[in-house]
Amino acid sequence: MFDHKHPFPPFIPETAQKLIIGTLPPPRFSTGQLKENDVNFCYGSRDSQLWPILDAIFNIGFRYDNSEQAVIQRQEFLKSRGIGICDIVARCKRQKIDASDLGMSNIELRNIVDHLKEHPTINTILFTGGNSKNGPEYLFRQHLRKEGLKLRLISNETPKIHQFQIDNRQIRTVSLTAPSGSANRAVGSMPLYKQLKARDSNFTTLDFRVLQYKPYF
Repeated sequence: MFDHKHPFPPFIPETAQKLIIGTLPPPRFSTGQLKENDVNFCYGSRDSQLWPILDAIFNIGFRYDNSEQAVIQRQEFLKSRGIGICDIVARCKRQKIDASDLGMSNIELRNIVDHLKEHPTINTILFTGGNSKNGPEYLFRQHLRKEGLKLRLISNETPKIHQFQIDNRQIRTVSLTAPSGSANRAVGSMPLYKQLKARDSNFTTLDFRVLQYKPYF
C-alpha cells in the first residue's frame, strides 16, 4: 500500500481572490522522481494542461522543465493575478501507484474552510474537476458537510457553478473540466466540443479548455 502524501503546501497569496482546488499531483512528485519537462510545483506534471491553458490565456511563456526558475515564474504569475492553489487531499493510500482519483482510499482532507477564513479576499473556488467520486468537488462537499455547510446550485450548465456562505460571506465555486489527459475522452463526448470540432478540424481539447477556463481566470 503506497502512502501518497501531497508534496506541496498550499500556495495562497495574501491578496488572493481565486483559489484553485484539485486533489493530488502524481506520486512521482512525492517520491522526487520527476520526468523531463515536469515542473516541481502544483500541476507541474508534463501531462497536465493547466499551465498550458493559462499560458494560452495570458501569453506568459512559461518554462516547462525541472528548474527553480520555472517554479518561481509560476509563483510570481499567481501572485500577480491574485490566484492561490490549495489541493484538498493531504494524503491517501493507494493499492496502485498512479494518479487516479478513484484509486485513492483512506483520504485525509485539508481544512479548506480554515484557509478561506484566513484569506477573506477569496471569493471564488475553481475546482479542477467535478463531482465524480473522489473528484475535488466531491471531496469538498464532504468537507463542507463536516463544517455544517453545503453548496447551493447556481448554474447546472458546464462548468457547474455553486455558492456557499462562510460568516456572511458568499463564495462561488466553478467546477471546470479537469486539465488532465484522462479527461479528454469526456471532453470529446461533449456536444459543444463536437460542434466546435465540426466547424474547425484543428480544434483541440486544449482549445476547448481555454475557452471554458478563460471567463473564470
